[in-house]
Amino acid sequence: MPYVRNRDALLGHGDAALRRAALEVIERALGAADPYPALTALVRRDGESLRIGGIELGIEGRRVLFLGAGKASVRIAQGVEEVLGERLAGGIVVCKYGEERALSRIRVRLAGHPVPDQAGLAAAEEVAALARATRPGDLVIAGISGGSSALLPLPAEGVSLADKQETTRLLLGSGAGIVEINAVRKHLSRIKGGRLALMLHPEAWLVNLTVSDVIGDPLDYITDPTVPDTSTLADARATLDRHDLWGRVPRSVADHLRGDEPERETPKAFPGRRVRTFLLVGSAAACEAAADAAHALGFAPMILSTRLEGESREVGRTFAAIAGEVLAAGRPLRAPCAVIGGGETTVRLDSWSGEGGPNQEFALGAALALSGAGRAAVAGLDTDGSDGPTGLAGGLVDHLSAARAGGLGIDLRAALVRHDASAALRALDDAIVTGATGTNVNDLKLMLVAPPG
Repeated sequence: MPYVRNRDALLGHGDAALRRAALEVIERALGAADPYPALTALVRRDGESLRIGGIELGIEGRRVLFLGAGKASVRIAQGVEEVLGERLAGGIVVCKYGEERALSRIRVRLAGHPVPDQAGLAAAEEVAALARATRPGDLVIAGISGGSSALLPLPAEGVSLADKQETTRLLLGSGAGIVEINAVRKHLSRIKGGRLALMLHPEAWLVNLTVSDVIGDPLDYITDPTVPDTSTLADARATLDRHDLWGRVPRSVADHLRGDEPERETPKAFPGRRVRTFLLVGSAAACEAAADAAHALGFAPMILSTRLEGESREVGRTFAAIAGEVLAAGRPLRAPCAVIGGGETTVRLDSWSGEGGPNQEFALGAALALSGAGRAAVAGLDTDGSDGPTGLAGGLVDHLSAARAGGLGIDLRAALVRHDASAALRALDDAIVTGATGTNVNDLKLMLVAPPG
């Protein structure tokens, strides 16, 4: 079944040939990022023996439990249920509203994302209770992926959920990167930064199966509740310094982060613990699959970078500038070609009056700069299916989008100023709608450039 639900609307205008090719690349990229096949290849059960990568464990008489949270975690949970069958004693997975799927042995809890909510707090308490109830010899399989920071809010002592919510909103609108944001969130939590792992019985086994949505695949920013933390209180403080947030965050948050008690620091090691971690799908998976798909369609591919950062609309303009260089000078590639990027671009929100997300602003920024450049199509896609706090996955534009917007009375520049990209893309039928994809790797930036004609 295709991931993109509104394919016909996206193909009903503009450069249909380039759009069709872009959608085929997107489908292949999302399929390659699905953690389910990777898990069922890595984890094998043979009777009462379970092999996970290079580990082989006897499971006769051993309880096997699952703990999960994040935007790729339900697919991980499905794979664990498929492999273990009746030998899975139970568990819990926390996912964002709209991502639930039918599971038989693992409880599904829904919670808010990207801003945590009361349901997430209740779910985090349930996860913590299950972890504390483990016994010697238990095997806990943790399927924690990107999104868990919002879905598992268990604030530090003295910090309320409302204070955590306000801090999250401020961080998300500050232009801070995900590593900066999570350094703060981990130090405001009783469950993140490795603390969940330490809630397990010291003689239990912990196996992490995860999917990366962070540049460079740092484990403590992907499955941070169940691995040692490399960030420090000093890193959290530096984030608030850098983005001038000390005077804006709630007093309880500022007081907690300024404290110097040893227990406020996250654990940096798990001495004596039995912990193994496996990365099922890396952050660059969608980019790599997009390059292969583009090549199969006749486009010479180039992965520009899997570490893109910065203001989203400006990155969109950069892609459009590359299209102009390709068409005018045949560099860095000759058309037909595909320029692919991944990473975590951001949007700084000083004020806004609309709805949008970084991939949508990337697409609009590109659309404005592509006008008159020749044949090119650009897509920005959040691989989990939800770009920012919206129901859109991103946007697909081409060299005709800006002119078509003008003809329809849609002011793309004003939409970017208001941070109202969603309304503009919907009005143009250039919004990408997938719903929850079941995966969550780095965002995908894609540009296809074709010769005239």
